[in-house]
Amino acid sequence: MTADDLQKCHSRALATAGRLRLPLRSKVWRGQAGEFNGGGTGSSLDFQDHRSYVPGDDPRHLNWQAYARTGHYTMKLYREEVRPVVDLIFDASESMFFDPVKAARSAELFYFIVETTRANGASVGIHVVRGDASVRVDPDSIPTHRWLEAARKLPATDLAAPLDLSRVALRANAVRVLISDLLFPGNPDPLLRHLGQRHGSTIVFAPFLESEAKPDWAGNYEFVDAERQTRHQHRIEPTVLDRYLAAYARHFSLWKQSCRRHQAAFARVPAEPDLATALFSSAIPVGALETSH
Repeated sequence: MTADDLQKCHSRALATAGRLRLPLRSKVWRGQAGEFNGGGTGSSLDFQDHRSYVPGDDPRHLNWQAYARTGHYTMKLYREEVRPVVDLIFDASESMFFDPVKAARSAELFYFIVETTRANGASVGIHVVRGDASVRVDPDSIPTHRWLEAARKLPATDLAAPLDLSRVALRANAVRVLISDLLFPGNPDPLLRHLGQRHGSTIVFAPFLESEAKPDWAGNYEFVDAERQTRHQHRIEPTVLDRYLAAYARHFSLWKQSCRRHQAAFARVPAEPDLATALFSSAIPVGALETSH
């Protein structure tokens, strides 16, 4: 994709980010000062509770009115205000970009998560992964649109292997957003378990093409392995197509079941409709996103 292509994707994502957002307000946060309700106590004006004074407490939070009534020191506790934390993990595998329509949807999802996170006052960490290689992206570099070119040069050992997130530094108590077409083999449980560590919550956005999910192949075809760039001749008979459709459905059923076990929101996002339409139909119903108003 060119810089102009990415700029157009960014513009479409910005427009959609004004209508939809991550479900950050439904989560209890602990962290930096910010505008969202937290799980600790702090200096916000929202009174939460009280407890007995212990040496070392901040005397500014003493409840003097209670002391005048009871003769005992008690502390006012306030609801902490914190800044939500979002870790974005983007799969830059070749299968995400081999088709222009899917490439655009993949990039739109990337920009959408970055922009809706920023718009809602959250701290975003961005990680781009290819196989077993990964790089952290500076959020301030996103407007230059050079992140994808650098990411696709990552020296992965095996591009067709499952994503390896072992080198990705995930922050505690964060929402982890994975954008991937999930077209790699293996049991989803280890990856989802890794994303859920350190009190994280997980949201998965999986862009897909209708032609991947329901191909109309018949006859002789040359297939290209998007990751390894190898070519293979095949004749597609009805029985072969039936096996493909069954395997495809089984793969994503496994992901859906695994996400349910790990309490992860799972949205398969079609590439053909415009971004807002696709997200309203796929992400809102499963709780991966919510409306801004």
